Amino acid sequence: MKIHNPATGAVIADVEIDSSAAVRRKAQQARAAQAGWAATPLKRRLAAIAAFRERVVALRETLARTLTEEVGKPIRQSRNELDGLLARIDFFLKESPRTLRQETVLADVDNNMEERISHEPLGVIANISAWNYPYFVGSNVFVPALIAGNAVLYKPSEYATLTGLHIAQMMREAGVPEDVFVPVVGDGLTGAALLRQHVDGVFFTGSYATGQRIAASAGRRMIRMQLELGGKDPVYVCEDVDVDAAAAGLADGAFYNNGQSCCAVERIYVADAIYGRFVDAFVREVQRFRLGDPMDESTYLGPLTRKAQLAVLRRQVAQARKLGGRVLTGGKAIDGRGHWFEPTVVADAHHGMDLMREESFGPVIGLQRASSDDEAVALMNDSAYGLTAGVYTKAEKRAKRILERVEAGSVYWNCCDRVSPRLPWSGVKHSGIGLTLSTYGIRTFTRTKAWHLRGA
Repeated sequence: MKIHNPATGAVIADVEIDSSAAVRRKAQQARAAQAGWAATPLKRRLAAIAAFRERVVALRETLARTLTEEVGKPIRQSRNELDGLLARIDFFLKESPRTLRQETVLADVDNNMEERISHEPLGVIANISAWNYPYFVGSNVFVPALIAGNAVLYKPSEYATLTGLHIAQMMREAGVPEDVFVPVVGDGLTGAALLRQHVDGVFFTGSYATGQRIAASAGRRMIRMQLELGGKDPVYVCEDVDVDAAAAGLADGAFYNNGQSCCAVERIYVADAIYGRFVDAFVREVQRFRLGDPMDESTYLGPLTRKAQLAVLRRQVAQARKLGGRVLTGGKAIDGRGHWFEPTVVADAHHGMDLMREESFGPVIGLQRASSDDEAVALMNDSAYGLTAGVYTKAEKRAKRILERVEAGSVYWNCCDRVSPRLPWSGVKHSGIGLTLSTYGIRTFTRTKAWHLRGA
């Protein structure tokens, strides 16, 4: 499998794909090794993850450059992802001992009865990860899974394979046994082969269509499943905001990582009273973004990682124009080597446009008027997705009233495009099922056992 640099189209590596037989062999090895890892004292498992963290710190620049070369993420944003990874690891290291501890819920001395709850590892986890934030998305799964005593079959996206191999190497160097954290290399066919193996949980980040197929398979087998399937994340801007500040925050929320984030702002509803001023301020912000060589320290926007997404963006923008949208900046792909699309703002958008209904996953955003809070809520909920949603207003009570009615797994007041290790990460509707992060996301890699203990 050839690995291409999306900025130039050049081949940067050629890696061997795991055959179906290789995937089966790796799954068998993980199964054989898992019980020994689960029996390893928690303190030693935590020490291995702490050593993995140390490797990330030591290799930060090498890891950042590899990530930038294979996915096109600007180098400063690659470093940001690695720095953010450290805080997530710290959370899991701190909270896992308490979260995984056996609990005594009844100690009835008079009747000589004790009741306990234990949290045992699921077993072998299939982790099919994403390319847009491979360290963030991957670590949400493999770090707590390993701490809890599971073995992990880790399939990085074919667009982030080299990063996935870096992760596996660092795990080995940190003391995680080779058969406990196992990279599975390849494309969609390799992922399908992985799903045919005897696993105890499937954790997937990707498209809704693929998620449906995984859900059908995992449901028949009655195994644990978590699916993060994207979003069409809305934000409502009320008339009482500081227009320039709101525009700056939302432009970054829409275009950071070239809009290739499941929680990136993808549609904005603006109160009638400030619509014109907000649109002007928003366009000014977007026009300041520097598009260029992702290895350049001053670059804010790099190429799209996947060439196929160029056609999606072209189609959305063309349809929006046809249906009355005003393209105020950008609007087209950039000719030449690599996968480049201009940062694009479409004003006077509406829900007759795919731009406001289907995932863009690129540097394109639609802005639409809203005549009231009620209309804004109705528009935000008029979507097959429900990952994140936000509101910008100076009034806290108003914000809470709005956000209580919004159908989303995460909601934001005066911020956006934000993930915290302390809060669960989940979606509703086509954004998926299950969760990661927080203490809930630690226990999701365990099965609970109920203990009824009566003394003799």
